Amino acid sequence: MSEAEGMNALAQVSYLPSFETVEEERRHRKERLAAGFRLFGRFGFDEGVAGHITARDPEHLDCFWVNPLGMSFSHVRVSDLILVNHEGQVVEGDGLVNGAAFAIHSQVHAARPDVIAAAHSHSIYGKSWSALGRLLDPITQDACAFHDDHALFDDYTGVVLDLEEGKRIGHALGGRKAVILRNHGLLTVGHSVDEAVWWFITMERSCQAQLLAEAAGTPVLIDPASAQLTATQVGSHLAGYFSFQPLYAKITREQPDLFD
Repeated sequence: MSEAEGMNALAQVSYLPSFETVEEERRHRKERLAAGFRLFGRFGFDEGVAGHITARDPEHLDCFWVNPLGMSFSHVRVSDLILVNHEGQVVEGDGLVNGAAFAIHSQVHAARPDVIAAAHSHSIYGKSWSALGRLLDPITQDACAFHDDHALFDDYTGVVLDLEEGKRIGHALGGRKAVILRNHGLLTVGHSVDEAVWWFITMERSCQAQLLAEAAGTPVLIDPASAQLTATQVGSHLAGYFSFQPLYAKITREQPDLFD
């Protein structure tokens, strides 16, 4: 069975886990979120206090879980996560909310009811690519996950602390899985925490690959028809969710304290 056939077979069943109680679902999302932060720390996506991953609460849909301001990605545990409401108030957990996290993520979650999680950081290749003010090209199989499925927020006015700016980012994102914030970095979303985190990781690597390829010469683009086909194979919600699982298994085995 080919990789594509295997993905198609998996798609015939519901790939997202089901839960008997909202408490179980909340715990699941928070565990995935903590693992996502540990992976961001492992890959060097941290930059001071910048960066955040959010997960919508399964019961209080206008609230999201996020990392507290000033905590290293590499130290985040389930118990460290804070719940923030639609007014930017911390309603559960200890710690301060990052103002930019609220300004951006609250508006993305509001604009996209289908989105469970959103991820953003000032990763080195993502912010380097963002300075070019360009979309990614389909130069690799992995980059095809973003073919016709990412946008450019072609503006920069400083740290995003204004809700109107967050709304503009949400508008630029539209129904896509990712948006490049010019002179800033990347933002990805997903129907699960797993998916949003994976899209960020592979988009960061796609930025790195294109920067390297263009530094060496002129990349050969995958033709539009093939890029579109490949996008259906590697860019689906299922593909994003499933691609995250080996990373989750690895980080949770190596750093089980994240469950605390």
